Amino acid sequence: MNKKLIARYAVRETMGLVMMGVALFWSAGRVDWLPAWAILAVMAVWIIATALVILRFNPDLLAERLGPRKGAKPWDMAIMSILGLAQLARYILAGLDQRYAWTGDFPFAAQLAAFILCFLAYALFVWATAANAFFSQVVRIQTERGHTVVTSGPYRYVRHPGYVGAILFELAAPILLASWPAAIPSIVSVILLILRTALEDRTLHAELAGYAEYAARVKNRLVPGIW
Repeated sequence: MNKKLIARYAVRETMGLVMMGVALFWSAGRVDWLPAWAILAVMAVWIIATALVILRFNPDLLAERLGPRKGAKPWDMAIMSILGLAQLARYILAGLDQRYAWTGDFPFAAQLAAFILCFLAYALFVWATAANAFFSQVVRIQTERGHTVVTSGPYRYVRHPGYVGAILFELAAPILLASWPAAIPSIVSVILLILRTALEDRTLHAELAGYAEYAARVKNRLVPGIW
């Protein structure tokens, strides 16, 4: 395994985690905020688990995630840019809510349940990453890597399990942070993820050999029995 790629991945993900922490604690005006540390812990565990899974099962995926975005769809780059801004806004709003007490009292049991859901959501995301050697961060057909349809792991039940995990995290995050204003950008993020799911699914139907047959067998994009 290329040590330079591992170092680049570590630096990139660490910087993302630091930026998230700055957004939370700077807007809150303090660092003794347990829910913020809790959500940072979830993210840190997810980053480490994802790295271990990639290195163990799909080491070539690391270069794909860090490499140039050849063949990336313009609409996907736009969606991901807006999604990143929405997620940043969520953490800033949650911090400001913590500083100015907009939401007020919040049930601890709900926060605890949200914390557990955040972990479970990213556990599903990691499972999808382990099962899918082509789990890129951009929507593109990886012809140079022999891109094929993945039908194992969680892909036996829904066609886009990674998005299921991401959406569950988006819904749980503002509850963990005890902030109703933070739910607004989270809802925007969920809408963007659903839109991306639809567009990616359409792309795979059109461009990936065998996907239409797979979709005929696994009819659910995200939610069994609904869509």
